Amino acid sequence: MSDQNDLDRHAAKMAKKKAARDKIMATKTDQKGLIIVHTGKGKGKSSAAFGMIFRCIAHRMPSAVVQFIKGGMECGERDVITEHFSDICQFYTMGEGFTWETQDKARDIEMAQAAWEKAKELIRDPENRMVLLDEINIALRYDYLDVQDVVDFLITEKPPLTHVVLTGRNAKDEIIEIADLVTEMELVKHPFRSGVKAQQGVEF
Repeated sequence: MSDQNDLDRHAAKMAKKKAARDKIMATKTDQKGLIIVHTGKGKGKSSAAFGMIFRCIAHRMPSAVVQFIKGGMECGERDVITEHFSDICQFYTMGEGFTWETQDKARDIEMAQAAWEKAKELIRDPENRMVLLDEINIALRYDYLDVQDVVDFLITEKPPLTHVVLTGRNAKDEIIEIADLVTEMELVKHPFRSGVKAQQGVEF
């Protein structure tokens, strides 16, 4: 009898919770283009963003990717998209590598600004439902781009239903302020600290 009482109490509790949840959901909308930020020292910022790009591809929603930093580095996501889904997702690798590798600040700035021009072109096109700006936070951190220019553009020119995803460590406060969704990846453990390099299928 006591077991049945527990089940009844649980059912009543869940019914009450569902009613409250349904009431909240009735006030929400799914028709808003979001500004999404993935930042923090932990792994998974770009990986999570590409997960959303692949969701868009699965739903046949036109999308685009601009890589601001990763240049000659191998990238499994890029290979899959360019080889199999170029009809639905445009992919532009504009960077030439991390700044400690290029060691050419003027060139890094030039490439970052070219990437931003391409990003603006893609975001302005209302056909693109999601645009991923991969590692743009790094370009902003090093002041290769003017953060206020990026903020002003996203506020004034992003189409209402377009999602824009910005990834990279150390997202600037100005970007976080205008974002609808911000996730900070927290580093707890990483194999690199134990002497393990980036591995195919995990990092790229």
